[in-house]
Amino acid sequence: MSTKDNVIALVDCDSFFVCCEQKMNPELKGKPVSVISNKNGCVISRSREAKQMGIRMGEPLFMAKKEHPKGIYVVANHNLYSEISHQVMNLLRDFSPTVDVYSIDEAFVEFTGLSKLYKMDYIRLAKYLRQKIKDELDISVSIGISSSKTLAKLASDKAKNVYGGVYYINPELALEEMKKTSIEEIWGIGRNLTRLLHSSGVITAYELVTKSDEWLDKKIGIHGKEMKHELLGETISKVTNQVKLPKSIQNTKALGEFTSDINYIKNELNKHIHRSCSKLRRIGAKSNTIGVMLRTKDFKVYFTKTILDKPTCYEWEVSDAAFNLLGQIYNPKLLYRSTGIILENITYDSGEQLFLFSDEKQDNKNQKLAACIDKLEIKFGKDIVKTGFTQK
Repeated sequence: MSTKDNVIALVDCDSFFVCCEQKMNPELKGKPVSVISNKNGCVISRSREAKQMGIRMGEPLFMAKKEHPKGIYVVANHNLYSEISHQVMNLLRDFSPTVDVYSIDEAFVEFTGLSKLYKMDYIRLAKYLRQKIKDELDISVSIGISSSKTLAKLASDKAKNVYGGVYYINPELALEEMKKTSIEEIWGIGRNLTRLLHSSGVITAYELVTKSDEWLDKKIGIHGKEMKHELLGETISKVTNQVKLPKSIQNTKALGEFTSDINYIKNELNKHIHRSCSKLRRIGAKSNTIGVMLRTKDFKVYFTKTILDKPTCYEWEVSDAAFNLLGQIYNPKLLYRSTGIILENITYDSGEQLFLFSDEKQDNKNQKLAACIDKLEIKFGKDIVKTGFTQK
């Protein structure tokens, strides 16, 4: 186990989706804005004013409008949020050599040694970084600082409720912090684990860290022991630049109606292909295993997949293979309720094997076309460009 000498910061964007919308439309600043998952979906992000108004996270749009008609409701634009997230993470990478991206709006940043580089203490350093993100990207963040990821996460949660948006948990005084922290506030403790610990009389984080390793191992497993030592300020999980690729990307959705219309199904499948390929490009990856799914009105599932000659992240290449697969499982006598695409065997572009018969000129054209599509969607919204198919 590591010592308490490390300094880790968690940078957490405040109400990120709303903040992105306000960045693009400054007229929304200072207003009760909520981002909705889709046209008739649920609330997935709220401004401070929307929270004060009483709009609840996860509340269906029709209920929110009924109870809070003066609220402003914006449909989510995930391509925009991904692009702004990349800008935030790139700024963090310019600031520190080691950045561990945890989610679209959170990243652990290695602060160890940066105090000497920037000639300021760690609290001032966090305030400087926070202001830099605000000035350059117009995104508000909260920053928690401590010697472990778990304590930094706890500190970032507390930073959201303090003036200046920065909170430091001194690892030498961590026990005092634990006494005023309930266990459900701890990163990695969900409802089920909270109930389990409550049943054993563990209510606060302090009561958790005073348990023996043997008790925690028996009650929770190795995760419990690691959590205890991280709460005590020891660095168990280190900050690393290594990015974990998803094992697969899946996009499936119910059709607007039960249908056997092959062209309608192809059109819906094309939407899934586009969104999956956009995600591949965002994470700098490609896939060479393509799967297509059809679910009938009676919920029977048909699925098949194929391996491509070379990995790709381009819709037009995936759709060629996908439509061939679709033809193998499609039956015009059946009614279908949903379709989907599954991309597997995902690799980084940088790890892609060179192919003897690669067409460099065509590859360059593909890259430029894909970049153009992605930029248009960032500027004008998701699905502004639709890829088509040739009827045979």
